[in-house]
Order: sequence, then structure tokens, then C-alpha cells
Amino acid sequence: MNAEELQALQKPLKQAYRDAPHSALATLRAEVVLRQEELACPVITGLAQPVAGLHPAAGGDGSKSCPGDMLLEALASCAGVTFMAVATALGVTLHKSVVHAEGDMDFRGTLGVSKEVPVGFTDIRLRFEVESNATAEQLATLMRLSERYCVVYQTLAHPPKLSLSMNG
Repeated sequence: MNAEELQALQKPLKQAYRDAPHSALATLRAEVVLRQEELACPVITGLAQPVAGLHPAAGGDGSKSCPGDMLLEALASCAGVTFMAVATALGVTLHKSVVHAEGDMDFRGTLGVSKEVPVGFTDIRLRFEVESNATAEQLATLMRLSERYCVVYQTLAHPPKLSLSMNG
């Protein structure tokens, strides 16, 4: 896809959102069906169905996707898609690019071994390896705009209100 094709694809959407801001609102959904007998949760996405399970450091056997890994995968893929879209819009050619996401977590928190240890990631790093003929200034702009428009990155950087409920 080139910049013109991307602009042609997004132009009517942007205009519709300007004309009717409420039309830009969407609720994204994810659903998992709990399978307690195997401590697994198939993720229903409409496409592939990954199965989430415990990380080996929490007692899993490594045969299922750890939700923490899935979070990092979502971050890396969102950053990658955003990076490519911004590069395309700016006319920057990427020869080879890889996005690495890694996070540090102390499993004593999630296993309840220590109340002083936080549950979840304490640090997450996102690193881009980019091969391109772009100038340093173009690459800086590309990174700045990718950070600004990456949904998962911005959601983690500025957490939304969360709520829990239960039926039953």
C-alpha cells in the first residue's frame, strides 16, 4: 500500500468522523470461555483462536499463550501496524523493521508470595529495529507519531477506568 492508497482509504472515514463525531465511537470486545479443568481460556476473536493459560513461572506447562505475553504481542503488533501506517503516510520506505516488546514481572506478586511485590509488569520496553533510507529527522517524526497514535501504547501509558462485574 502506498501513501495515496492509504489516504484514499482513510479520507472518507476521517470526514465522516468530523461530520458526525459520535460515528467514531466503537466498542471493541474480547471474549474468553473458561475451561477450569485445564486452566485455559480460548480467546474468541473471529480469526484465530489462541488459548490463554498460565505462564510456566506460574505453574503452566508452556503449551498455551500467557496473557502477559499476549499483552506484549498486542503492544508490539499495534505499534508495528501504526509504525507502518505512519511510514506509508509520510512516504518513508521501510526495508526491514522489527518491533520488540519485553516486560519485567516478578511472579511473587501474582502468586501471592509477597504482598510487597506488585502484580503485573513493572517495566515494559518497546524497541524498533529499522532499516530504511529515511533521514534521522524522518525517523524521529515516525517514532513520535507512532507513539502518539498507537492505541495499545497510549492505553498502557494513560490507563482507562476499569471495572469488574459478575453475573450469576
